[in-house]
Amino acid sequence: MNRTEAAETVIHTALEMNRQGLNRGSAGNVSLRFEDGFLVTPSGLPYAALTPPDVVWVGLNGDWDTSGRKPSSEWLFHRDIYGARPEIGAIVHTHASYCSTLAVLERDIPPFHYMVAAAGGDSIRCASYATTGSQALAEAAVTALEGRFACLLAHHGMIACGPDAARALDLAAEVEDLARVYVQALSIAEPPLLDADEMQRMLDIFKTYGANAQHK
Repeated sequence: MNRTEAAETVIHTALEMNRQGLNRGSAGNVSLRFEDGFLVTPSGLPYAALTPPDVVWVGLNGDWDTSGRKPSSEWLFHRDIYGARPEIGAIVHTHASYCSTLAVLERDIPPFHYMVAAAGGDSIRCASYATTGSQALAEAAVTALEGRFACLLAHHGMIACGPDAARALDLAAEVEDLARVYVQALSIAEPPLLDADEMQRMLDIFKTYGANAQHK
């Protein structure tokens, strides 16, 4: 995939993120690992107006071409996730409503449903709060993603990762659906949780099943 094709993938993923109702406007951001860095949506531009030259390449050392567009204000957590997790090839960050609902409560998504294992662990953690765009947020996200491919960001939104953009977006949709069901369940009662043995069985199944086969 050349740079133009990679940038088109970033734009398509951002548009699809909004089309699926996982995000609104130019909130959130999308990136794709490319060469020795990543391509990321630019700061503040509507996704529908983006063309491949608008998508910004950022090196893992934090350098980018300052004569062009500025990268997303949250590029730091993209850089740090890629640096910490070589198996991750794409990152989707959204302000999806149900994930954000749990995030403002600083709540993890516990093992109330076996599909929680689709994110790679027996829970989906909520990262501690830090100011948007800060190094502290990047560090909190990397910590919350340890052993996982998705997390919530306190008082903010969610992050989903994958080996490619399509699977990162699929996981974002799955996590938002889990958040919706969990919020609905909480309106009735605290749901019972699956035990550690059952979640381990599900994690073993997901290593070779469907979109999560990436996590082998």
